[in-house]
Formats: sequence, C-alpha cells, structure tokens
Amino acid sequence: MTEGNADAQQSSPPLVEFQNVSVVRDGRTLLDAVSLTIREGEHIALLGPNGAGKSSLIRAITREYYPSSPGPDVVFRFRGLDTWDAFDLRSHLGVVSGDLQHVFTRGISGREVVLSGFFSSVGLFLSHEVTPGMEQRADEILEFLEVAHLADRPMTEISSGEARRFLIGRALVHDPGTLVLDEPTNSLDLHALHTFRRTLRKIARSGTGVILVTHNLHDIIPEISRVVLMRDGAVRMDGPKAEVLTDEAVGGLFRVPVRVREEDGYYYATGY
Repeated sequence: MTEGNADAQQSSPPLVEFQNVSVVRDGRTLLDAVSLTIREGEHIALLGPNGAGKSSLIRAITREYYPSSPGPDVVFRFRGLDTWDAFDLRSHLGVVSGDLQHVFTRGISGREVVLSGFFSSVGLFLSHEVTPGMEQRADEILEFLEVAHLADRPMTEISSGEARRFLIGRALVHDPGTLVLDEPTNSLDLHALHTFRRTLRKIARSGTGVILVTHNLHDIIPEISRVVLMRDGAVRMDGPKAEVLTDEAVGGLFRVPVRVREEDGYYYATGY
C-alpha cells in the first residue's frame, strides 16, 4: 500500500466499527461483547476453531444479525453509518461463503454465475438485462481469475476450487473495496489449495482488501498483516500477524500444544 493510500484509509471512516456487540439467538450467545475495527482495504484474518463466532461476526457485518442488547456503550457501524442497506454493502463488500457455493451447485455456467452478481440472484432470468458493460466486466474478471476457459461449463461439472473462483468473480463484479471469504479452503485438495492461495494473493495485491475467515493457520496468505483470534464468540487477541501467531497464542486458542513455524510468509502449526 502506498503512503497516500494509507493516509486516505486512516482519514476515512472504518469499514466496520463494532464496540461491545453481543448477539444472542435461541438462547445461545454467538457474539460476546465483540469490539473490532476494520479499515477499508485492510488485509485481515479471523482465526479460530469451529463454533468460535467467526461466521456470526460476518453475519453481523452483513446485517443478518443485529446486537441483541443495544445501548449507549454499543457501537454497530458500517463506514461510519449506524444503518446501511444491501446496495451500500454490495459496493463495498463482496462475500463468498460455503453456503453460497452449495446454493450455486446447479446446472448453470460459470459465466452466468459471475453475471448474476450484478442482480444479486442465483443465475440469470428473463427479467435481467445484461448490458455490454456487464459482459465486458465479467470477461475481465474471468481472465483475472484464470477461469475464462471454463466459463461455459456447468457448475456441477467443475471442481470445488474452480467453482469457488467463479463465486469470487461474482463477488467482484461491483468492484468492492473488500472481499470477505468465509472458510474458503474447505474441501480443497492440495492442488486446488495452491491455486486458491495464488488467486487470493493476486486479489490482495490488486488493491482489494481481504477479510479471511478460517480455522486453518496455513490459509493466511503473506499479504495479510493482521490476525484476530476468536473463541467462544469473543475476540481473544488482535494484532500484527507475527505477534499473534505464536506457539502460546495459537496453542491456547485451539487448546492443543503446537509449534508455529513461518516459511515463505506462511505460518504452519506442528506438534499436535
């Protein structure tokens, strides 16, 4: 990031600003007094075991979940606003989740998946008017993500990793400032993981912010500089990657003894 971009990022309202945000649903606490600020364009990882509250936090950001106990000490803002709508969200935040991939596992082409992002729909319908500008944008994204050669293949006839890249393309059509990826490497084999990492690094270097939600230490690409550790619905630690990803912190988070090592910008846990 250039010095000018960093200054602009600091002077603009945070993408997300939460203070003391708790979410309780069906008697279960999903988020417990979470305080977190994320700047637009920032590369950040939310790391924690299954059930830590990571996905619930993303649902709070996308306004699927609201604070259960609003009050004067609770801040729940998106880009400086206390209320926001889906249109505001789409222009700043692209979201890719496992649930979304399940929804799109059907006989529609990868190109149609990407184009459907303009309409926030599952596929295209007769009422949708696809403009030449939309077609051009979709073609640019397909080339950028290196899946243009698969664009006419049905989603049911490609691998999980390839399908995920089309869903990322769908999230990118509005050129959002930040891409959110919720457990993006689930079900990927080593080759698909390698390709996904390369794709994600390319996106991060292009200037798009990345919020990576994962329980896998090795998902955290070198471009991510900040890591937030979550467990039991709460933020346990938040800071620079090298300071957070230690034997003690990662081992305590997952409640297993580990040795964390760094290799070529990636971090791995061994010894458990």
